[in-house]
Amino acid sequence: KSILLSCLIILLTGVIYFAVQVQQKYGAHRAGFSGEWKSKESISMGGNIVCASHQADHMASKTMKIAEQADFLTIEIPSQSPGAELATSHEKLVFDGKQRDIYYGQERGKKFTVKLSDDGQTMTVNSIVYLMVPTLDINVQKQAFVYVTEVWKLINNGMSISVQSNAKSTLFRGERSWKTVFNKAL
Repeated sequence: KSILLSCLIILLTGVIYFAVQVQQKYGAHRAGFSGEWKSKESISMGGNIVCASHQADHMASKTMKIAEQADFLTIEIPSQSPGAELATSHEKLVFDGKQRDIYYGQERGKKFTVKLSDDGQTMTVNSIVYLMVPTLDINVQKQAFVYVTEVWKLINNGMSISVQSNAKSTLFRGERSWKTVFNKAL
């Protein structure tokens, strides 16, 4: 009887140890935004509106390379210009909710805030994009604003990012909404 009880205790200890090791290996690892991502269209063009003030803006790119850290992530955007194949731009999105500014020159840029959910699976980016647009007189431009909310969600076990975008602007009436899906490049 004591040998059977000893074997049962050893077996139970082994099962518990194995379960803890598997949980540490797989349970502690959550899907993140890091990786190379590709989409059929850029976030901006999904809504068929100008909500990227510059070609180096993540909203204007169909591909991006993301490196996630504890408090921020960086997005590397390949150049959209022909002949500038090796040039890339970088955006740093800090999860502290404080407003940041990117100025591209010629009165173009954006102000934005970023928040990451507690589970790290959803990121919300609120932006005010400002740019100069032509008026009826082609030689005269006026400043326009686009107010954009992007909600990034990891889906398909972290193999895709769904970006739900909503925009209001001085360029159009009402609000526009659209969804863009980026798939992880393998």
